[in-house]
Amino acid sequence: MICALVSAVCFGTASVLQAVATRAIAPGTGSGVDPGLLMRVLKQWRYLAGLALDGLGFLLQIVALRHIPIYAVGAALAASLAVTALIATRLLHIRLNRAEWTAIGVVCAGLAMVGLAAGAEGSKSGSDALKWALLGAALAILLLGALGGRLPDKARPLVLGLGAGLGFGVVQVAVRLIDEVGLEELLTNPATYALLIGGGGAFL
Repeated sequence: MICALVSAVCFGTASVLQAVATRAIAPGTGSGVDPGLLMRVLKQWRYLAGLALDGLGFLLQIVALRHIPIYAVGAALAASLAVTALIATRLLHIRLNRAEWTAIGVVCAGLAMVGLAAGAEGSKSGSDALKWALLGAALAILLLGALGGRLPDKARPLVLGLGAGLGFGVVQVAVRLIDEVGLEELLTNPATYALLIGGGGAFL
């Protein structure tokens, strides 16, 4: 659980650092899945620091997912929302009203309750059909992000946020569907590609 909570701090801090760097490069834009924008922001030290925190958070998340139920990890990672809000008020000079703070608290509390209520997980391995379905979902999420960037201003952030959340959800499930870490097993497991596509699409 400690790994999951530290991972949440890493992800929350990284989100704000990356937002600061992205706005410095392309203020006011929101083009969705844009590899060109990624190449430009990679020149910003804040973005690189965010990437380092993302990498650390991802490794800690994998450790947590291999030792505690996936629902408990998801609940712990929800704390990144509060971390993002707190740091954003400092670095992005965002002022959250009472309703927004209340919403953050309710989301974190609700997911914490889900994590606490989750029972022990089964020991069975996921089926091949589930792994292929997860890969299909990852591809659909990548497409959602590409199309979402073309939507009007009001709809765009909602669709992109949904796509990012679903993509990171795919990552969590994919990690649990990778039973063997040998090279051959990884290359022939659809969950491996679901993890890469889902995580990459959500990140973009």
